[in-house]
Amino acid sequence: MAASHTLPHPHAIRKSGVLVLNGYGIRVQVNAGHLLLHDGIADERRTIRLPRVNHGLKRLVMIGSDGFITLEAVRWLADQGAAFVMLDRRGKVLAVTGPVAPSDSKLRRAQALALGNGKALKISKELISQKLAGQEMVVRDMLHDSTTADAIARFRDALPSAESLDRVTLIEALGAKAYWQTWANVPIVWPRNDERRVPEHWKRFGSRISPLTHSPRLASSPPNALLNFLYALLESESRLSAAAMGLDPGIGVLHVDTPNRDSLACDLMEVCRPKVDAFVLNWVQNEPLRKSDFWEDRNGNCRLVSALAIKLAHTSDTWSKLVAPVAEYVAQEIWSSISRPASILARRGIATRLTQRTKRAVKGTDVPSVKAPKPERVCRGCGKPVKAKSVNCSKCDVDVATKRLVEVARAGRVAGHTPEAIAKEAATHRKHAQARAAWNPAKQPAWLTAQAFSEKVQPALAQASATAIAKRIGISRWYAGRIREGYRPHPRHWKALAKLVGLQRVS
Repeated sequence: MAASHTLPHPHAIRKSGVLVLNGYGIRVQVNAGHLLLHDGIADERRTIRLPRVNHGLKRLVMIGSDGFITLEAVRWLADQGAAFVMLDRRGKVLAVTGPVAPSDSKLRRAQALALGNGKALKISKELISQKLAGQEMVVRDMLHDSTTADAIARFRDALPSAESLDRVTLIEALGAKAYWQTWANVPIVWPRNDERRVPEHWKRFGSRISPLTHSPRLASSPPNALLNFLYALLESESRLSAAAMGLDPGIGVLHVDTPNRDSLACDLMEVCRPKVDAFVLNWVQNEPLRKSDFWEDRNGNCRLVSALAIKLAHTSDTWSKLVAPVAEYVAQEIWSSISRPASILARRGIATRLTQRTKRAVKGTDVPSVKAPKPERVCRGCGKPVKAKSVNCSKCDVDVATKRLVEVARAGRVAGHTPEAIAKEAATHRKHAQARAAWNPAKQPAWLTAQAFSEKVQPALAQASATAIAKRIGISRWYAGRIREGYRPHPRHWKALAKLVGLQRVS
């Protein structure tokens, strides 16, 4: 029987309200009024129970397609106003369902007529104008290419004179071509341990067009795989926002209506694409990617491992907040095209149910700004997670410091740091690292806890000499002096230090 553990919901759902399910044999059902969720792989299984009150769930994201969700569970989510999103790791939206506004036939009829009365052209110009402005900012501020940024700005200036949707589409395509060409030579940094293990085409962003499909689908490099997955999240949020505003996500104003695609959702997400791009670009410019987060399919398709896909799925709340005002703008423009008496038009407007902008205006408060998510900080040497202000983990810090000392000694800039001295120091570092790795906490006396060391051993060490401490545990006198001053050494030294001050056992 596979091991399983039950998680209380406060630990399962983040502050953003996103809960991600992943693995095989996923089950979503209702039991005794609770939403019961099972996910995981092999022995790593978990069970989550959510009550109908104070659950904090806004988005239930399922990554994969092995499992089931019952109709009663769908009803439970609908009653609680939570959305359900089903994705795959290749950047494709499989299913989306969420809260919808009461159906307004006039609004949907006006949406269907937008292509014929010029409203679609006006909306498309505004959406692409905002997209080009975002791309210009990314190129100018993050890629420092003012020439391409100026070219994108000229494309944007040409939008007001566009007289057809085909012309708008052409301007958007020309801007995108210049934009992605600037990305081509962006270097992708990897930890030193992974540098020789990744394919050469993973070390540059390269082309946005995949050689596998001659389109962005089926990415062949990690940054493109990140973009595809995040675009899938953005598309699902755009679809939910359109439905929440009472619009039909399948009837677009710019994208051509095709089967199996939510064209309006694709329109709405155009404005927010540069925000996603900026997030990924900031990631690859400031943090190394890890080979353990990606794997290559037999056909060359680069895919995300489950852990990374789950972390990215938790950014859904950010993209939801960014696309909300765009959906409200489109709904308001379509609503304004409905013919009605002037008195009714003056009294009634479209509800801003996503941002609550109207209510905030009445109360005199602004819509809060949206903060972009931050990538995880990892070690430049081995790729392990480190603290926000750290560059390397403790082990790699020692290796880097040793390497620098060797370089300084070879250059002859520091007296006394001969190659022999550096080699001896490096051997000492390795000796202590091996001792830390080999230490078994089970061999520590039961009485010698951290509290006992702080209260009984540490004060007595202040009376011992640094030389005695150094000889007892085999360290330098400088380090022994720090211990005398109150620094707590590794637990493997506690027993020897307790014996040094005469505290071998406590009655």
